[in-house]
Amino acid sequence: MKVVGIIPARYASTRFPGKPLADIAGKTMIQRVYEQSKKALDYVFVATDDKRIAREVERFGGQFIMTSKHHQSGTDRIAEAIVIIEKDHAPFDIIVNIQGDEPFIYPEQIQSVVSCFEKASTDIATLIKHIINTDDIFNENKPKVIVNQNKEAIYFSRSPIPFIRGKQKNEWVTSHKFYKHIGLYAYRKEVLKQITQIPQSSLEIAESLEQLRWIENGFTIAVEETEFESIGIDTKKDLKRIHETGLL
Repeated sequence: MKVVGIIPARYASTRFPGKPLADIAGKTMIQRVYEQSKKALDYVFVATDDKRIAREVERFGGQFIMTSKHHQSGTDRIAEAIVIIEKDHAPFDIIVNIQGDEPFIYPEQIQSVVSCFEKASTDIATLIKHIINTDDIFNENKPKVIVNQNKEAIYFSRSPIPFIRGKQKNEWVTSHKFYKHIGLYAYRKEVLKQITQIPQSSLEIAESLEQLRWIENGFTIAVEETEFESIGIDTKKDLKRIHETGLL
């Protein structure tokens, strides 16, 4: 399988404008994401709609693709980028969607999600992590995942799933093995094209989770369990927190 990693990066952000260019101990965020990704993949591109980000990627020696400003999601931006990339490269089989706001992503996470495609039945792959504290179970910003015996996602939800009947909420974490979703995706190329052409589904709209659209339309989402969980940066407060973690 020939694999490419694509990092969608836009300048405009309601909560943190210019986030990809934020300085983290002497390197921009996008440079840190790119360098971590290159530890796992031979081919990595930044897909952006902003010349400032493109200039920064060029400065540190990375590769970038200019894409439309009108995409609604990173998935849509990646779908455009792969068409452009393949004009200059041999076709790729697997595309990894690497979040541009996770400067400490582990190369092992990328390798794990790619390994899911050893199964021919895998359309899409993502990662899950065992939840070990009660707060994460009930945190709506940390989607939970139900997995079948074939290591495929059945459902994602912002609500605690499954419901543990007859137990106090503080007992749930020890009564069942809960999983949280780690937002790293990979797709077979033909599947990526298909999922960007289907309309939003009712479950996706209800939960604001695009992966539910894929499940509703019959795509198989394979999962791999990971022990790693990198720190994402959504706000300037998150950036400050990075310096307090001792990671730098």
